[in-house]
Amino acid sequence: MKFAFNRFTLSDVIKEQNRELRGTQRTITRDRAALERQEKQLELEIKKMAKTGNKEACKVLAKQLVQLRKQKTRTYAVSSKVTSMSTQTKVMNSQMKMAGAMSTTAKTMQVVNKKMDPQKTLQTMQNFQKENMKMEMTEEMINDTLDDIFEGSDEEEESQDIVNQVLDEIGIEISGKMAKAPSAARGLPSASASKSTTISDEEIERQLKALGVD
Repeated sequence: MKFAFNRFTLSDVIKEQNRELRGTQRTITRDRAALERQEKQLELEIKKMAKTGNKEACKVLAKQLVQLRKQKTRTYAVSSKVTSMSTQTKVMNSQMKMAGAMSTTAKTMQVVNKKMDPQKTLQTMQNFQKENMKMEMTEEMINDTLDDIFEGSDEEEESQDIVNQVLDEIGIEISGKMAKAPSAARGLPSASASKSTTISDEEIERQLKALGVD
């Protein structure tokens, strides 16, 4: 907090200095404009004295003109110096902002580094990997158990599907054939029927004649 206070105070100082430099630059510009007006006025006065033949007045005015021009030249030098100082203060202000940003970043990194314990982070990752492996093993065991439970019914249905597919390929409709096929109970006479029913020789001969067999 102390660093932030000092940084803001220095920034305020730089801003105030820039305002003063801008004010100084405007003052120098006004002074140079006034010197230029005086320069033109002196040139006119010197020309006027020269026309009248007043050499002494010309000499005095010429000396004043030289001094005035020297002063005007100084204003350019001072103006350049002020501009240079203004540029330097802007650079310093930018550098201070960068320094402040770097300081804030460094503090943030310090806080993060304190919060992030490498050992704890590594332990957390190892625990996650271990629990993930446990969960995968548990899921695999459950799936194997379910497969064992439903394995018989699934294989029986799968086998029946294969049989139906083969019969369809060779053109046999098993449902229709099986419906027409006599059952074992219906095809074979029962023991009681064989005992109670006796076919005579005459009946056999009659059936053979009906079929055209002599």
